[in-house]
Amino acid sequence: MNKKKVELLSPAGTLEKLKIALDFGADAVYGGVSHFSLRIRSGKEFSFEDFEEGIKYAHERGKKVYATINGFPFNSQLNLLKKHIVKMGELGPDAFIVATPGVLKLCHDLVPDMPLHLSTQANVMNVLDAQIYHEMGATRIITAREISLRDLKEIKAALPDLELEVFVHGSMCFAYSGRCLISTLQSGRVPNRGSCANDCRFPYEIYAANPETGTLFKLEEEAGIGTYIMNSKDLNLASHIKEILDSGAVDSIKIEGRTKTAYYAATTAKAYRMAIDDYYAGKMDTARYQYELHSLQNRGYTDAYLVSRPFEKHDTQSLDFTMQLGTHQVSGVVTADGTHFLCKYKTFPGDEMEVVFPLGSEVQKVDNDIGSTYERDGKIFVKLKQLKAQNGKIWEEIHSGNVNPIELPTKFPPYTFFRIPASADMNTAPKK
Repeated sequence: MNKKKVELLSPAGTLEKLKIALDFGADAVYGGVSHFSLRIRSGKEFSFEDFEEGIKYAHERGKKVYATINGFPFNSQLNLLKKHIVKMGELGPDAFIVATPGVLKLCHDLVPDMPLHLSTQANVMNVLDAQIYHEMGATRIITAREISLRDLKEIKAALPDLELEVFVHGSMCFAYSGRCLISTLQSGRVPNRGSCANDCRFPYEIYAANPETGTLFKLEEEAGIGTYIMNSKDLNLASHIKEILDSGAVDSIKIEGRTKTAYYAATTAKAYRMAIDDYYAGKMDTARYQYELHSLQNRGYTDAYLVSRPFEKHDTQSLDFTMQLGTHQVSGVVTADGTHFLCKYKTFPGDEMEVVFPLGSEVQKVDNDIGSTYERDGKIFVKLKQLKAQNGKIWEEIHSGNVNPIELPTKFPPYTFFRIPASADMNTAPKK
């Protein structure tokens, strides 16, 4: 069984999110440029130069970057794919994430020293498939999201040298391990090539047709049931970290979300960092982790299938809404130099904002002309007495979209977030 400390792996949709995820506790991040990646939209945020800078940033901190080359290529793209593999290898990531046997072999042939991680898209659920891919050169398997913890333990017992990675948080796909064509049929955006339009999140009206008479009629649903019939809840296994790590079968726990916000990257990394560190310290505080995770926008949470069999679960779909606001609203983010913040919602003088910063960081307690920082109930807060912009202008209020950096009463860790409790009028997510 695995005796190493488990790795925390976070999404890196942009260079900024890469840095934030690492600063807030991730041991490694995954991402890539748009070519041959299953997140084309996030990949477009990365140039080769930015990705190389991200790798350097991670390595300077003793952390890792895994490059995604996990799309499903056509024959017409194979020559371009070969060039892309070589170029990505030259940037010096710590592993490639790939999804098909052919691409796995191609990567091994072109960059023979590169560790290869097999994507969850390969649907590995058992020892036989894991062994085949391991023999082909995969050093790690990112197992299917439908796998059980019991099956993970059996794979690790049979193949102790093969690393196993599992998703513990983030969006869940309606289809089996993401193998979906709904978006392809409706909008021409191919999920398995990185451009899913998330059609399963849309509301649908249901009709019935009689082929003999040509009669078509709408099926009316009961009030409050909703029409988000394919909308999966989000995965959240923070309360099961002890059970997962006790198994000894898991080498890396993974967070989904390359297209999510910077606040999401920070908060998920911090919550699961706390859970992992608490586990090895012999203590667990699930309420503490869930407090952070429930501050995020979500589709409702489920623990899915890792700790329960599919037939035992009847709460994995969110039928009444596509997205809901979390318990908190992000109101600001601190600049890279730590001296100012940018408004992300709306701020007035005297507003109390909770401070969210990386574990191990500190904020000086002050009370001056600009504002004050203080602690209450184990949390740090900031309250501004005046909204003084970097150019010297004093604002009576500021709103999201105002690009003027606002002075802070003391220096904060870079990319610290400010948040306020969410109210009902903030939540604009469509509901029944």
